[in-house]
Amino acid sequence: MDEQEARPPVGRPSPVVPGRFGDPLEVTEALRSPGDAARQPNRPLFLCLHGWGSNEDDLADMMHYVAPYNDYVSLRAPLVLQRPGMMTPGAYSWLHDAIPAGDDLDLDAYAAARAVDDWVAANLPAERRVVPLGFSQGGLLATQLLRVHPERYCGAVCLSGFVAPGAVPGTAPADGRLAELDIPVFYGYGSADTVVPKWLSQETLAWLEEHTWLSAHEYRGLDHSVSLPEFADLRQWLLECDFASGLV
Repeated sequence: MDEQEARPPVGRPSPVVPGRFGDPLEVTEALRSPGDAARQPNRPLFLCLHGWGSNEDDLADMMHYVAPYNDYVSLRAPLVLQRPGMMTPGAYSWLHDAIPAGDDLDLDAYAAARAVDDWVAANLPAERRVVPLGFSQGGLLATQLLRVHPERYCGAVCLSGFVAPGAVPGTAPADGRLAELDIPVFYGYGSADTVVPKWLSQETLAWLEEHTWLSAHEYRGLDHSVSLPEFADLRQWLLECDFASGLV
């Protein structure tokens, strides 16, 4: 991404998480797979991005089922919802609300994706292939990374996620060239999801269909979560894209 690119303006104060929508963020905490996430340098590394109120341990556990022979790095979102205590691991967010709307979502999605992309640039070898994989807010980020720096990522996995409108200038600078890159994306979502509205899932589906090489899967009766059938489909997709072995 061009470092001279102007950042979009910061938006209004958030009534949910302290700060303003679009405030610049910085990722400082990361959980790496054994071997400092460098045991399998010839396979893509998965960049795990958790959802609202979770932390870096969440998707790291899932990787044992999805791609156990790949390296991964699981990032902690920088906005603190609940600090860790004696018996609690802490809860974090990428955005200043669970699912902001309109300009608020554009500004927050860009700020978070920029923070993640900056972390990747500073901490991963430039030649290492990277596949962002996220759930909910993390799913938004997995696709938003393609909208700010698509050449850096060879695929993306969006689980129960959504997309930002892209109406605020500068918040999705790569949209115009994304489709021609034909980046493979896996999108899985539940038919009974009450967190991400049905209309937003359909908007996400339509946007991904237009801008990426999409493999979409709707799971009957699944709420805002993941499932074993979804893991099976994801492993098959990873095998077909030559991202992982597809074996457990």
